[in-house]
Amino acid sequence: MKRIVLLAAMAVFAMSGLMAQGNFKGTIVYTAASTGETAVQLNDQVSKSELKVLDNKLFTSSPLFCASQMADYILVDGRKQYLCMDLSMIFTYLAANDVELDYQGSSKLLVENEVTQQELDSLTIPVTEGFYIEYVAGETKTIVGKEAKKAIVHNFDDNGEDHPITIWYNDSMGPEVNPLFYYVRGVALEYNMNMGEGRQLTITASEIKEGKVKEVDMLLPSGYDKISEDDFRALFEQIGEEMKYLQEE
Repeated sequence: MKRIVLLAAMAVFAMSGLMAQGNFKGTIVYTAASTGETAVQLNDQVSKSELKVLDNKLFTSSPLFCASQMADYILVDGRKQYLCMDLSMIFTYLAANDVELDYQGSSKLLVENEVTQQELDSLTIPVTEGFYIEYVAGETKTIVGKEAKKAIVHNFDDNGEDHPITIWYNDSMGPEVNPLFYYVRGVALEYNMNMGEGRQLTITASEIKEGKVKEVDMLLPSGYDKISEDDFRALFEQIGEEMKYLQEE
């Protein structure tokens, strides 16, 4: 489970026994609003975001979902997630400071992760560390004409304190487990993100454009070198150590 949480954090967060859905295609438009005690100004790329859905596949290049300036695209295909990252600015900066990384490949990376059945099963088991998903029976509301069901993601910090996240999701479209939305089934239509320091980000589906999405829209761009999850984690950790050392100089 810690492996899932780590990958979700670097990018950028169950299972009913049935494949969700598989019969919807279209584009979901999301509107993000700054809420909480301290509001912040959102740029256009974050305040309006799009997610393409084709059966159990998702594709996005929106910064809101990529969660990092280094992430270019995310493709979800069933239980698999593909993350395209461009680390060229970091590689250039480190090279200019005479830092040689153990990884010697391209700075444009394709990281693949697949959720296992054991990891899926553990998502609904109450724990006091990590997180688990509580699917709330009987509570629904309508968002952009779609029925949204309620789920609570229980997210525990190092002290065992729960920081729950309420997600309104639709499990009639999208994959059986969705890493873009804390691994909740299907597609989230509304949820909040805690940004810290009294800031909240509320993301709500504002429009659904049905149809017009094709298989070609789900193809990853060329020019990215595939890297294993373990190698990417090692690279990520080394970059963090080197950046911290350079900042301390």
